[in-house]
Amino acid sequence: MPARTRAIFIFLIGLAALVAAGAIFMLAQDNAPGRTGVAAKFTLTDQDGKQVTERDFRGKAMLVFFGFTNCPDVCPLTLQKIADTLALAPELTKKLTPVFISVDPERDAPAKMKAYAAYFSPEIRALSGTPEQTAAAIAAFKVYAKKVPLPDSALGYTMDHSSLIYLYDADGAFVTGWDPSIASEKLAEELKRNVK
Repeated sequence: MPARTRAIFIFLIGLAALVAAGAIFMLAQDNAPGRTGVAAKFTLTDQDGKQVTERDFRGKAMLVFFGFTNCPDVCPLTLQKIADTLALAPELTKKLTPVFISVDPERDAPAKMKAYAAYFSPEIRALSGTPEQTAAAIAAFKVYAKKVPLPDSALGYTMDHSSLIYLYDADGAFVTGWDPSIASEKLAEELKRNVK
């Protein structure tokens, strides 16, 4: 790789890390006392076709990731990282539920979400909803998601979206978040420290 290309690549990685760190800092500031915070609020359908809300997850921490089943890279890599983290620290499954929420209501029906999540871990709860329900969840969690046309592809479109991993406590309060580039070992350590 030419030196100039390598320098640009390193700069872009550093910029992405800085943006992710800034987003996590802003989420933490939003969740400070007296602020509205990043609400773990949704009404969606789980992989078995049952309507659920954030209240159905109370009593255990939630590890939340937004993505979509047709994602070519970040989503499957992040879900595998979550699965690997749980394999490294299986005791976490007693205190934590990993939740995958789709940003693609047009294609991600419950049956598709169930099959997709099963590739990674039986612990992952996969949620999807109508366009209105999805938009409400995206707004509540302050996630960025946008449909991007792919005119030369059989897929027709893809979804551009933010990719932070959010942690909420057993009462539904935001705790912290991580960039998906975090190593599974580090994520396991962080979760052991933060999940009570």
